[in-house]
Amino acid sequence: MLRQRLPVRPLSAADQDAALAVCARDRVANVFVAARITEGSLRSSPGSLLGHWDDGELRGLVWVSANVVPVELDDDGVAAIAARIMRMRRQCASIFGPRAQVVALWDRLGPTWGPVRAVRTHQPLLTTRERPSALGLTLDPDVRPARIDEVDIVLPAAAHMFTEEIGYPPYFGSDRGYRASVAALVRAGHTYVKVEDGEVVFKADVGSLALGCAQVQGVWLHPRLRGQGLSVPAMASVVEQVLSGMAEEVSLYVNDFNVAARAAYARCGFREVGAFTTVLL
Repeated sequence: MLRQRLPVRPLSAADQDAALAVCARDRVANVFVAARITEGSLRSSPGSLLGHWDDGELRGLVWVSANVVPVELDDDGVAAIAARIMRMRRQCASIFGPRAQVVALWDRLGPTWGPVRAVRTHQPLLTTRERPSALGLTLDPDVRPARIDEVDIVLPAAAHMFTEEIGYPPYFGSDRGYRASVAALVRAGHTYVKVEDGEVVFKADVGSLALGCAQVQGVWLHPRLRGQGLSVPAMASVVEQVLSGMAEEVSLYVNDFNVAARAAYARCGFREVGAFTTVLL
């Protein structure tokens, strides 16, 4: 008798093309996982990407590391993945991604994985392909890619943004690990900043880049400058620069209660195409 292959198994480098094809069904929603794949995670982080298979066909994926991120999971995929990762609670800090899939996963994992720090139930997923300059927006000329020798001044801005968003600092004690992640984004040319008197006063990162889509994260304006109409020119400058060669589409997701940010993104040309949910563990 032939042994039936398990419906869920870790993917290897040999599965890369199939995994990217699954992500490409909705590149805006799935760019985080697509970027991890194109960065080489199937070789460098074996076991971090699980695939759901049906009749020999790869139907859906889930990234399982510090974050759990589902990709194109149907009901059977959610059930199979949840059963597979049920014992992995301690290594995960959050679950995020397309709302329906995250809610379905959490319905199954919640009874054993709870309690949680917070659940961001509705986070509009936004995208644009239009340059802000074509919309007649003013671009902040001082927003530019950060230099690698500026990591020391980018780090406080990044830490402040993280703490405001998540509710606790990104590190305790040594900043070595967090500094390395900040430096990696800067080195790749994926961190945009505005610097005044040696201090970063605006920051935004391209956290994920794949399949022609760039997902912006970590957008932060110094508190003393808020409410002065500075965020739109700064963000417009980031979008303009990203669309000028890095990607053909820019996306992000935002908390629904952040009215000011949503208004700024709308002015920069972003439109809503879906919704994410984030469970902070």
